[in-house]
Amino acid sequence: MGTTLEQVRRDLPVLNGPLPGPRARAVMERDARTVSPSYTRSYPLVASKGEGAMVEDVDGNRFLDFNAGIAVVSTGHCHPEVVRAIQEQAGRLIHMSGTDFYYEALPALAEALSRIAPGTEARRVSFGNSGAEAVEGAIKLARWSTGREKIIAFLGSFHGRTMGALSLTARKAVQRAGFGPLVPGVIHAPYPYCYRCPYGQKPDTCATECVQHIEKTLLKTIVPAEETAAIVVEPVQGEGGYIVPPRKFFDELTRVCRENGILLVADEVQSGMGRTGRMWAADHFDLVPDIFTVAKGIASGLPLGATVARADLMTWPPGAHASTFGGNPVACEAALVTIRLLEQGLVDNAARMGARMRARMDTWPARFPIVGDVRGLGLMIGLELVRDRESREKAPELRDRVVQLAFERGMLILGAGDNTLRLCPPLIITRDQCDFALDTLEACLTQAGRPA
Repeated sequence: MGTTLEQVRRDLPVLNGPLPGPRARAVMERDARTVSPSYTRSYPLVASKGEGAMVEDVDGNRFLDFNAGIAVVSTGHCHPEVVRAIQEQAGRLIHMSGTDFYYEALPALAEALSRIAPGTEARRVSFGNSGAEAVEGAIKLARWSTGREKIIAFLGSFHGRTMGALSLTARKAVQRAGFGPLVPGVIHAPYPYCYRCPYGQKPDTCATECVQHIEKTLLKTIVPAEETAAIVVEPVQGEGGYIVPPRKFFDELTRVCRENGILLVADEVQSGMGRTGRMWAADHFDLVPDIFTVAKGIASGLPLGATVARADLMTWPPGAHASTFGGNPVACEAALVTIRLLEQGLVDNAARMGARMRARMDTWPARFPIVGDVRGLGLMIGLELVRDRESREKAPELRDRVVQLAFERGMLILGAGDNTLRLCPPLIITRDQCDFALDTLEACLTQAGRPA
């Protein structure tokens, strides 16, 4: 049977009145009195419930979610099979702490992650509650297993806000300001942001200068190879602007790591779990990291993170690293169902729907003067807005305007980088929803690009 008109209407936005509505305003007022002001909210959405790619607010307005809870609800909001697994596990055992006791879901999920990991190496897994915890685990394991101290990360990166992860993060000054001293021994290198190459190169003329800087400058001056434990990289830079490097960057980075005994750590927290149309963004580049981190989309919305490493690296002794709630049995069961759903078609759907969107979006730089660049893999798509295409001057206020205009039309999107729109919908997104999103964005770009 084809899609019914009733189904289409249920899966597209419906707005009942001005935003925010009265109930939303009441919640926002309570929030302002009691919740940390460090939280960022781009527009006044007060979510009440979600289904698939749709979110309903407390006033009954329905929105198309192209955030997926910041790339978290990979299988959509409240997927019935995920909900069923959560309910069944919660009825049996909610918590037992896998750091001190055994239960079946923990090794089952570790086996699943090892099976789907990039490459053929045997893997072992340490569980935490978040992407930041997964990164903390990677930092500790890299230092412990190599006996080395220093770590190289990249400018524009975001790895989390706990102290070790924050020390790797180099996205915004506000994220680090006032929290020093941070973890010592971390040095940052330029990331291959081809649209704004720090070395003035184009992808076809790039000689992987970003890697050369590491190999010929950093390792020979302030981070000697024999003292460097790891290079930590996002295969697709997330918060930095959904930036996709050329394959040769990873080929050269892998070579430098192998030749110098440095571990290569891939942060797949935002780019993993099918987001890019393959299980891992690393798969697009045949990149096989020594350690990789996963969270966000791993459990369809439940808090869970994992540090996945070569088995010969993860040999630290009992008590060296653990987490009370990491690998919670309810979260593990949600993750096992999530992996099954991804493998049964959602990763493929991400590739198909991403290609469908890019076919139309790739025409936008020629159609909209404020669109400078369209980039991404699968359903991890970035749209960089500029004042004009010749100067490529960043236009953060236009980006923010499009975000607001989209919200007013019933579509939820957020920014990334200084001036980029990020599109990261649930992997269950449909053709109708993709087409609605594209129509909406075209209308928003047209309106935002008009003279004030």
